[in-house]
Amino acid sequence: MQLNPEQIDAVRTTSGPLLVLAGAGTGKTRVVTERIAQLIRLGIRPERILAVTFTNKAAREMQDRVKARLGQTVQTRPETSTFHSLCVRILRRQIQLLGYPSQFVICDRGDQESLAREVLQKYKTLTSITPGDLVNRISRWKCAAVRSNEALNHLDPSSASDYIFAMAYGQYQKQLKLRGEVDFDDLLLLTEEVFAKHPEALRAEAGRFDHILVDEYQDTNLSQYRIIKALAGKHKNICVVGDDDQSIYAWRGAEVEHILHFAEDWPGTKTVRLVRNYRSTQPILDWANRLIHLNRVRYKKRLVSPNGGDPPHIEAFDDDDTEASKVVENIHTRLHTEKGLKAGDIAILFRTNEQPRPFELHLRALNIPYAVVGGQSFFDRKETRDIISYLKLFNNPNNDIALLRIINTPKRGIGETTIQRLRESASKENISLWKALCAQADQNDKLSQFRAMMERYSHLLRRQFTVDNVRGFIEAIDYEKEIERLFPGDGERQRRMESLADIVNAVGSYLKDSNGETSLREFLDQTSLGEPDFGREKEDRRENAVTLMTLHAAKGLEFREVYMVGMEEGLLPHKRSILDLAASAIEEERRLCYVGVTRAKRRLTLTLAKHRLKWGKMRQSIPSRFLFELTGDTENPTYIKILSGAFDMRGADPKKGPRTRKRG
Repeated sequence: MQLNPEQIDAVRTTSGPLLVLAGAGTGKTRVVTERIAQLIRLGIRPERILAVTFTNKAAREMQDRVKARLGQTVQTRPETSTFHSLCVRILRRQIQLLGYPSQFVICDRGDQESLAREVLQKYKTLTSITPGDLVNRISRWKCAAVRSNEALNHLDPSSASDYIFAMAYGQYQKQLKLRGEVDFDDLLLLTEEVFAKHPEALRAEAGRFDHILVDEYQDTNLSQYRIIKALAGKHKNICVVGDDDQSIYAWRGAEVEHILHFAEDWPGTKTVRLVRNYRSTQPILDWANRLIHLNRVRYKKRLVSPNGGDPPHIEAFDDDDTEASKVVENIHTRLHTEKGLKAGDIAILFRTNEQPRPFELHLRALNIPYAVVGGQSFFDRKETRDIISYLKLFNNPNNDIALLRIINTPKRGIGETTIQRLRESASKENISLWKALCAQADQNDKLSQFRAMMERYSHLLRRQFTVDNVRGFIEAIDYEKEIERLFPGDGERQRRMESLADIVNAVGSYLKDSNGETSLREFLDQTSLGEPDFGREKEDRRENAVTLMTLHAAKGLEFREVYMVGMEEGLLPHKRSILDLAASAIEEERRLCYVGVTRAKRRLTLTLAKHRLKWGKMRQSIPSRFLFELTGDTENPTYIKILSGAFDMRGADPKKGPRTRKRG
C-alpha cells in the first residue's frame, strides 16, 4: 500500500519539532517506520535515532518493521524501546550519582508488597491499610511525579490515613535505597532526577541521539514528558505521534495536555493530521466522529474511510444474563453461517473486570473457545515467582525478600525456627540474611548444603547464562517435585509444569533475540519490565478464541467484529466519572467509548441490559448517554434527563443502585 499525501508529508519532515495527529486506524506505525528509514537514507546514523513507545508489544513490532524495511543494508539499528527500558539503560550508567549502586535490583509487585508489609508494621495499631493499598497509593503518587518528600503536600488534611500513607511512603523509599533496589515507577522518577540534578549526565545521555520519535504521546505522564523534553531540548528534532481522542489513561498519570500543548512547548512545530482510516467502515466511523465531536478539549478532525458497510446496531435485553446469553448465541450463529469468520476475529469489550463472568459461562456452554485478556499474569504465578527469586539471588545474594521466599522452597528441612534465628542475627549485626546464613552454615548441615548449591549456580549462571544451565538448576532443586506436592490434580499439575517450561523458553527467547551481550542481570531487568517473550505461540493460540477484554486493554487492537456490552450509566460512563464534578472525567469516558467503537473493522454491536444484578438484587438500569450521542439522538427526553440529573447517580446508595429523582 502506498503512503497517502499526509503520511508522505510526515515522513519527509525530518527536522525540527513535528506533531503527527494520527487518528484511529490511520497507519501511524507505518509512518514512524518509514520516517526512521527516511532519516537513515538522508545519512543519519541508525544508532543516533531513538524511538520510544509504551508497550513491549509495540516496541517489538516497531523493531521488526524497521528491521524488515532496512534489510541487511544497515548493520546497526535505531534504539527502539519502551520508556522504562530506556530508563533502565540510562540508570545503569548514571544512577550512582544519586547514591544507588549501578547493580540496582528492580522489584516486582510481590517484592513491593513484602516491603510495604514491613513498613506498615510501625503503624499497625493506627491503621488497617494493607500492603496492596500502600503500593497502589505510592504508585499513583509516583505516576504524578510526587516524591516521598512532597507527599505531605498532596493530602486530604482531614484524613488520618492519608497522613500515614505519606509517612509510610517515605519509609518505603528509604528502605528501597538502603537495599539498592528500585521499583517500576522509580525508573522514570530517578531518570528525571538524574537529569535535573546532574547537567553533565543529561548532556551525556542527550548527546547520544540526533533524532527522537515518541509514539502514543497522549499517554505520557509528567516524568515521561520531562525526560523527553530534556533529551530533545538541544537539537529539537522531535517527532511525536498520537491521538488526543484516544487519551484514556489519566488514572495512571497520563496527561492529555502534553499533546494538546505540544506546539506551545516546541515553537516552530509543524502539525500533520492523519484522518484516512484503513481499518473500519465509514458507517462505524460516522458514529465515532459524532460521539467524539462532543468533547470540547481536542484537536478538530474527522476520520474518513473508503470502506462501506452496514451501520452499527444497538440491542437491549431484559437483564444482564440474557444480554450475555443472546450475545453468545449470536456469536455462535455467525461462526457457523458467516463465511471465513473465525473465533479470533471477534471481541467482547466491557468497562469493568466484573462483567465477563456471565459471558464466560455461556461461551463454555456452547463450547466456543475464548480468552480473557488481563487475567493472572504469568509473572504472578507461584512457580514463576519462585524461580525468578532464585535467579535474583544468583545475581545478588543480598536480596532478603528473594531469599525468604525460596530458602525452604522446595522443602529442604530449613524450618521457621532456623529462619527466625537468621533474621535476628541479620538485624543484630546489621547485615543481609545471606551473610547471616553463611556465618551459621558451618554449624547447620541444611544451611551448608543450601549455601553450596546457591554458590555453585550463582557462579555458573553469572558466568554462562544459558538455557542448559537454567534447566540444570531447576532440575537440581527438584522443583517438579514441589509442583507434584502442591498440585496433585492432573490438569493443574500439567499447567504448572508447562509454566516451568515457559521460564526456560523465556531464557531461550531472550538469548535468541538479544543483539548484544547477554547476562543474567539483563534478563532479570527485562523480566522486571515484563519483556521476555514467553512463547509467541500463546498469541497464536489466542487467535483461535473469542477475546474478552476491557476497553482500556483493547486500545491499539482491532477485530473484524466487536460487541461492546454493558452500555449503561454507571458502567460506561463509569459511576466514578459521573460523580466527579470535573468535565474532564466524562470526556475521558467518552474517549474510552470512542476507542471501543474504533476497534471494529466490519461489524459493531452495542448492548445493554434493562436490569442488572447488583448486590444480590435486580436493579433497573439507565441507558448510557453515549448511545444517544453515537446515534445523534441528543434531543431525546431520556438523554436530556440524564444530563440534567433527573437520574440521580450522585446520592445513590450502592446497595440500591441509581434512583430516579422527582423534579418539581
